Amino acid sequence: MNILIVEDEPLVADFLDRGLRAEGHATAIAATAEDGRARSLEGGFDVIILDVMLPDGDGIALCALLRGAGLTTPIIMLTARDDVADRVDGLRHGADDYLVKPYAFDELVARIDAITRRRRPDEPEPRRYAYRDIVFDRDAMAVTRGGAAIALTAKEFGILDLLMSRPGSVVSREHILSSVWNIEVDPLTNIVDVYIGRLRHKLESHGPRVIETVRGFGYRLC
Repeated sequence: MNILIVEDEPLVADFLDRGLRAEGHATAIAATAEDGRARSLEGGFDVIILDVMLPDGDGIALCALLRGAGLTTPIIMLTARDDVADRVDGLRHGADDYLVKPYAFDELVARIDAITRRRRPDEPEPRRYAYRDIVFDRDAMAVTRGGAAIALTAKEFGILDLLMSRPGSVVSREHILSSVWNIEVDPLTNIVDVYIGRLRHKLESHGPRVIETVRGFGYRLC
């Protein structure tokens, strides 16, 4: 998933950033309410982690502003305030969940998983994806671009499946390794880059570039 962290404390933001990346997520950090507002409304995030106390505003007010603007992305609020009234206030202003500091990182990860499941409780997994002129049929394990069949290896299928299941969102190298190779550390240093290069070559033989490198984050369909 692509997760936005709105947190002004550098040590906390870095801890969340490294931990979520290790879990296979792509992350971005905003250190102010204004930056968090702008990044959130740009879209492309699956979850927003929002600190209540920010240097230029209140996280609860920001949450209400985002909901008022029509944003439906799940928001998990983090705060040092443990008063019940504060938690209720956050939830009433549009937060989907609320964690009081200090919290266990594993609990945060579990809540992220739970909140995204609740958003798609009965949604069947798509068996066929289409993006621009690319069609991916998971049942037939077939890919076409502009009507032309493209032969892919199993690993290339796996990478394209991840990218096409979340068009526009960044998929981290770590998530690709975990999902496609079932490993957490790249034993060959650049194995993901090599396969992305091969996949690009095959797709671009039938059209313009469609896989974009987001430096420091991963890859996405552009």
